Amino acid sequence: MKRNKQPIVLEKVLVEDHAGEGRSLARVAGKVIFIEDAVPGDVVDIRLSRNKKDWSEGKPVHFHSYSPDRVEPFCEHFGVCGGCQWQMLPYAKQLYYKQRQVEEVLSRIGKIELPAISPIIGAFPNRYYRNKMEYTFAAKRFIPLAEYKKKMDKEGLAPSPPNLTAGVEAGAAGFHARGFFEKVVDINTCHLQAEPTNAIRLAVKNFAVQEGWEFYDIRQHTGFIRTLQLRICRTGEIMVNVVFGYEDEIKRKKLLDHLVNNFPQITTLLYTINIKMNDSLYDLDPQVYTGKGFVIESMEDFKFKIGPKSFFQTNTAQGEELYKVTREFAGLTGKETVYDLYCGTGSIGIFLSRHAKKIIGVETIKEAIDDAKENALLNQLTHMSFFDGDVIDICTELFFRQHGKPDVIITDPPRAGMHDKLVMKMLEIKAPTIVYVSCNPATQARDMNLLGDQYLVTKIQPVDMFPHTRHIENVVQLTLKK
Repeated sequence: MKRNKQPIVLEKVLVEDHAGEGRSLARVAGKVIFIEDAVPGDVVDIRLSRNKKDWSEGKPVHFHSYSPDRVEPFCEHFGVCGGCQWQMLPYAKQLYYKQRQVEEVLSRIGKIELPAISPIIGAFPNRYYRNKMEYTFAAKRFIPLAEYKKKMDKEGLAPSPPNLTAGVEAGAAGFHARGFFEKVVDINTCHLQAEPTNAIRLAVKNFAVQEGWEFYDIRQHTGFIRTLQLRICRTGEIMVNVVFGYEDEIKRKKLLDHLVNNFPQITTLLYTINIKMNDSLYDLDPQVYTGKGFVIESMEDFKFKIGPKSFFQTNTAQGEELYKVTREFAGLTGKETVYDLYCGTGSIGIFLSRHAKKIIGVETIKEAIDDAKENALLNQLTHMSFFDGDVIDICTELFFRQHGKPDVIITDPPRAGMHDKLVMKMLEIKAPTIVYVSCNPATQARDMNLLGDQYLVTKIQPVDMFPHTRHIENVVQLTLKK
C-alpha cells in the first residue's frame, strides 16, 4: 500500500529573478526553484509541485512580504481568471522582463551571433486592446479560495479541498479558471475589450437566467447557451456570434431578438449550433441573423473583411505596429517578389503590397486563402496571388519559373515554429532576406539556429501584443551571407 507523500514546503524564500514565460525563480541550497504567481522581491513559502535533482517547481502558499515592484491589479478577477497573469506588475516592468526574455532565449537557444536588440515596442493604451473575445457559459462556477473560505465559515462547515466547483442557479459567463477546463469564472467586468462587450455578455446571461435556460455543461454535454464571440472593430462595426448547444428555434429567436432590440450598435449578428464535444468553429457553419455576416476592420488605409471564422490580429493597433516593423525589415524598393508564408488571411502581404512588385501568399487553410483573395480585391490589389497547400509541395522549380523566386520571404508560423522541412526548403531557396515574425521566441530561436549556416541575423525587434500577459511577439531580419 502506497503512502501519500506530504508536500514539500520551502519557507521564507526570496524570489530573486524572472525566469521567462511569466515565471520567477529562486535558489535554495544551490537548487533553482521555478515559481508561478510570484514576482522578484516577494518573500514566500513555496509548496513544490515537482522536485527534481537540480530544479523544482512550485507555487506560493503564503506571502511574508511583497515585492516593492508590485502594484494593485485593476481587475477584480485577477489571479482567478485564466486571462491576464501580470497585472500585479507595472507595465514598464512587464516590458523590461519581456525584453529580457527575448534576449536570453535567442542567445541561449539560437546560439548564433546576434545584433543589438531594439527596445520593445509597448502597447499604449494597454487596456481594452483586444478586438476579439470569446466568453464561455457554464452550468458550474469556479469558486475562488477566499470566497470558499468565507462560505465555509459562514455555514460552520468543516474545511475541505479549496477551489471546488459548485453549481449555481445563474451559472457562469466568463473565462475558464486557470488549469480547469470545466470550471468557469463568472466575470463582472473584463478590461480587455471595450464596451459594449461586458454589456452584451451580461445581457445574454441575465436573459437566459430570467428564462430559466440551462448553461452548457461540458461534462454532461447538455445545456442551451454555450459560448459568445464578439468582434469590435476600430471602424465601429461590431460582430456577435451566439453559439448554442442545440437547436431550439423559438428560444434562439427570443434571445437574438432581445440582442437586436437592446444593442442597435451590433452591425452583424450570427448564431451557430454546436452539438460537438469541443468548442471549435472551424467545421461549423455560422448563420447570419441580421447584417451582412462579416465586419470590416482597418489598418492604415487598408480594409480587411473578417468573418466569424477568420483569423486576424487580435490587437489591431499593435498589429499595425508589428506589420510596420515587418515592412521595414523587408527593405522593399518596389522591385521585389515577396513570398508570404503562413499568410493566413493575407494581412501582412497586403500591408507590404504597395512597396513590392509581387506578393505570393501560401497557407495550408483553404478558407483563410479565400479570405485573403477577398481582402486583396477589397483593397484593389492586382499583384497578389494566394495558394492553399504546404509550402514544400507548392514551391517547386516549376512554380518558381511561373511566379519568380522570392527576393524576400516573410514567415509567420504558429507557436510550434516552422517544420524542419520548411527550414530546409528556405535554405534551398536562398532568398536574400527573410523576415521571421514569431509569437514564440523559443521556437524562433531554434529555427534561427538551423538557418544560421547561410543567414546572418541583422535586426531584432520585440513587440508587445498582449499587455498584462506573458506572451511576446518578436520580429527578426535574416540576411543571406555573401
